[in-house]
Amino acid sequence: MSNITFTVDADGIAVLTIDVEGRPQNVVTPGFVEDLSAAVDRLAADDSLIGAVLTSGKASGFMAGADLHELMGALDKGVTPVEGAEWFARANAVMRQLETCGKPVVAAINGLALGGGLEFALACHRRVLLDRAGLVVGLPEVTLGLLPGGGGTQRLPRLIGIPKALPLLLEGTTLSPAQALELGVVDELADGEDDLIEAAKRWLRGRPPAIAPWDVKGFRIPGGAGPLAAHAGRSFMAGTSRLKATRANYPAPRAILSAVYEGTLVPFDTAMKIESAYFGQLLAGRVAGRVAGNLVRSFLRKQSARKRAVGSGASLEVRKLGVLGAGMMGAGIANVAAGAGIAVVLVDRGEAEVSRGLDHIRKQRAREVERTGLSRTAADEIVARVTPATDYAALDGADLIIEAVFENRAVKADVTVQAGRRLATGGIFASNTSTLPITGLARHLSDPSRFIGLHFFSPVERMPLVEVITGKETSAETLAGALAFVARLKKTPIVVHDSPGFYTSRVFCTYIDEAMAMLAEGVSPALIENAARMQGFPVSPLAVTDEVSLDLQKLVIDQARADGLDHRFLRAHAAPVIEKLNEIGRLGRKSGGGFYDFAEDGTRRLWPGLSSLYPARADQPSAEDVGKRLLYIQALESARCLAEGVIDDEAAADLGSVLGIGFPAWTGGALSLISSVGTEAFVEDCRRFAAAHGARFLPDAAAIARAADAASAARRTA
Repeated sequence: MSNITFTVDADGIAVLTIDVEGRPQNVVTPGFVEDLSAAVDRLAADDSLIGAVLTSGKASGFMAGADLHELMGALDKGVTPVEGAEWFARANAVMRQLETCGKPVVAAINGLALGGGLEFALACHRRVLLDRAGLVVGLPEVTLGLLPGGGGTQRLPRLIGIPKALPLLLEGTTLSPAQALELGVVDELADGEDDLIEAAKRWLRGRPPAIAPWDVKGFRIPGGAGPLAAHAGRSFMAGTSRLKATRANYPAPRAILSAVYEGTLVPFDTAMKIESAYFGQLLAGRVAGRVAGNLVRSFLRKQSARKRAVGSGASLEVRKLGVLGAGMMGAGIANVAAGAGIAVVLVDRGEAEVSRGLDHIRKQRAREVERTGLSRTAADEIVARVTPATDYAALDGADLIIEAVFENRAVKADVTVQAGRRLATGGIFASNTSTLPITGLARHLSDPSRFIGLHFFSPVERMPLVEVITGKETSAETLAGALAFVARLKKTPIVVHDSPGFYTSRVFCTYIDEAMAMLAEGVSPALIENAARMQGFPVSPLAVTDEVSLDLQKLVIDQARADGLDHRFLRAHAAPVIEKLNEIGRLGRKSGGGFYDFAEDGTRRLWPGLSSLYPARADQPSAEDVGKRLLYIQALESARCLAEGVIDDEAAADLGSVLGIGFPAWTGGALSLISSVGTEAFVEDCRRFAAAHGARFLPDAAAIARAADAASAARRTA
């Protein structure tokens, strides 16, 4: 069976319909490439044909890029840079064949076109895109540690100019139909699929030239190229700033900049060799290949987690959701649920509180209208699905109730008792707690088997992770229903077993606690913060503590003491710092200052008074060691969580750390860091840190061995 269906209409226009055999979506496979080559040969040889339309026969989209599982296999096998450079050689040859066959070809893009899919479209002589909400096109390879290897770094700058192309390539930005048209990535939009094909054929009936602009003699790149182009300093300096921001942890942006700069100075076919060489370095370089492997594996794990959630076999369908607490977290949960088509009742103790919650939802949707093209009507319909209430009676018949109230056991117990009575038969009650054990909270529901933890992350609208926590009595049916609900919200779930702090909060606390421990040791706060940024943490530890607030940190520690928890959960090396900042009223952003001072215009700077509370010692450690301490303490805690059965596998640990708490993505995650660094080197550094800073860095042999075994299993199954 062919991957390309070849049909011809009465006007002599061929329609090449892509339907890659055995795949849910079109991807670039050897069979597809050969079938397309044969179709182009047939097109070129038949004088009765005036041109062709290239489109998709799959409802899942136009085309994605390479098969990432095959790419992962190549990364794990350790291909050489030369072999990596040849990875897309045959596909590139067929794209060039399509581009130079002598017959005009239009890409009729009737669905998502990402990576190699857009690159095949760029090799056509015209692009018509279906104007449909949710449809995007783009070249996201940089997010996987790679560059577009099918001509994306060469055709896109030649088509729209370097200043417009670089941000798309360096950030992996996806474009809506309107944005793609405005930038010139596509030439025309069509309202429906029939209009799409007709628009493509209409252009072909005009007998247009069958030549790409860059193959025309005398072609110049729009806006110019090279160091003397008017935009050169601005374009490439902006690109260099992006490299600086990543602190060289991500090799792909540098390779993209180089490929664009060098490739746009030479003829197209030479430029393609330059692009391929840089692709090979990213795929097979000692450091770059490891980063790409980590990023690709993370992407595949995220897809796998979502698929498992969709296929959880849940019998419960959430038609009515109750959310208790209309603060930022509760309002955010209500907003995303309403966006998924669920009727929501948002409950709080007073009209003022629920009004603030509704205002948050309205503002978020208004912002979406401005930025994404969501229609005002659609936004209003989403907001209308949220019913404000101050009486628990409004929850009657709710299939799922999520409490997102104050992190206090007594408060949570009270709302569970009051609201739990309103659940529909077979309904689920969930707590959004980030630290309080689920088994204890479940005792306040008449049927603890229907109680589960659903830990969302703030801001809910943007954060992709949900930590799903099972208590001792949580039933398999309840877990399946919770996973299906998370999947409906298009979030990525990880399943965690009940424990103080669960997984993400437990690991995250080690990050901020280690920073406070260093501060107390006399390490410069500026060094702590900058070293964290150099390692790729999105927010430095002292800064993020100010956002979370120091009184909440104290509350968590006080609750752990009251519960008689093990010393590991009392955060002994950070507690004195937390206590001292609380005593002097520096609680973080909400009090106007914590580790930082906050100005009225939103800017901040490290509080000068820190130098009096914690004088910097004369002999400062290296930024590398400071960064390692922040990374390694979290990796150790992740390994302990795996060994203790808090999490089941490396995939859950890595997804939770990257998507939930901002562990640097280049590492692959907190557990993958150990295998990325190498177990022996990791253990050696941990022992060095333990000797200098305390037993918290002692690498437990059983935990490290379990982490190493998990990494090996992950590589075999990725």
